[in-house]
Amino acid sequence: MGGARVNVGGMDDELPRPKNDVLAALTGQDLDRLSVGELDERIATLDAELARTRAKREGASAFRSAADALFKR
Repeated sequence: MGGARVNVGGMDDELPRPKNDVLAALTGQDLDRLSVGELDERIATLDAELARTRAKREGASAFRSAADALFKR
């Protein structure tokens, strides 16, 4: 599966990230070679990804809260 991460029972956040993590590569990119237009495009893309990630996190948090409430003793 080529290093794909599988979320089993919400335990994904406890797994160590691989050394070739996409986020590490993204934050390590040389921005000096990009034009102002390319930087603007990058910012717009990252803003959209942040919104998508926040929405996913909110959904996961709501799911977790519902599961906790369901199994609360």
